[in-house]
Amino acid sequence: MDLTCTPFQRDGSACLRLNAADGAIAEISLHGAHVLSWQSSPGRERLYMSPRASYAAGAAIRGGIPVIFPQFGGRGTMLKHGFARLLEWRYVGIEPDAGSPAAVLKLVDDAHTRQLWPARFRARLHVSLAHAALTVRLSVRNQDDAPFSFTAALHTYLRVDDLDATALRGLEAAGFEDSRDGSASPAEGEPVRFRAEVDRLYPDCAHDLLLAGGGEAVRIGAEGFRDTVVWNPGEALAASMADLGPGEHRHFVCVESGTIAVPVTLAPGEEWSGAQRLRV
Repeated sequence: MDLTCTPFQRDGSACLRLNAADGAIAEISLHGAHVLSWQSSPGRERLYMSPRASYAAGAAIRGGIPVIFPQFGGRGTMLKHGFARLLEWRYVGIEPDAGSPAAVLKLVDDAHTRQLWPARFRARLHVSLAHAALTVRLSVRNQDDAPFSFTAALHTYLRVDDLDATALRGLEAAGFEDSRDGSASPAEGEPVRFRAEVDRLYPDCAHDLLLAGGGEAVRIGAEGFRDTVVWNPGEALAASMADLGPGEHRHFVCVESGTIAVPVTLAPGEEWSGAQRLRV
C-alpha cells in the first residue's frame, strides 16, 4: 500500500500526517513519537484524544498512543512512564516494516537522557497503515558497552461509543495484578467490563484481544510484547485529572501491549522490538 507523509503543526507542535491509498489516515507528533489519530476510513476516528491534552515541551500528551520507555509506571527509580514520551523524536523517513511501508521516528541517547538513565541506546518507532489496520512497532538497540534492562509499552487509548456496553474479550482465563493496590487476582472467567476504575496488568498474556461495544469491534494483537495492561480511570479519578476531566473516561479504554512484569535485558549491540496491531 502506498503511504505518503506530510508535515503540519498542532498547537505549535511539529506533526506528521500519514495518508494511505485507501483513505486511511494517521497523525503523529514528533513530541514523544506520539500517534495522535488513526482514521481507518475517512472521518472514522479510532483513537481517543483528550480535549484538554497538552502539547507543551516536557508534557505528556493525554490520549492517542504514548510510547512508554525505558520504565513503565513507577516500577523503578525514574520518573513515571520514563522519558521517551516527553522528548522530541526525529523523523527518519518511510521504510518497509514487515512488508508494509512505515513512517519511522528515532530517539537516541544524549547528555540529558544519560542524566536520567545512563544507558546509550537507539529507539525507533515504526507506524504503518494497512487495510483497516494500524501497526505500531517500537525497537530498542543497546549501543552501550554494557548490558541494560528496561520496561516498555504502547499506552493505547481506544475510542469507544458506549462504555457501559463495552467489553474486552480474550482475557477470561488470565489472572492479573490489580495495579491499584498491587494485589494478585485469579481469572474472572468473563470479559473485562468498565463499570468502575480498572487498572490491571495481565502478565504473559498478549495474544489476540477483541474490544467491542456500541459500534465496530477492534482486534488487538501483539508481537514481541509479553504483557497486556487494561486501564480506565473511572469517574472520580478522571474528574481529578487536569488533562482529562469529568466524564471523559466514558469515551475510551486503554488496552496496552507491553513488556513490564519481566524487564527486557539487552547485551551490547543487541536489539529488541515489540509491535501492537489494531484491526477493525
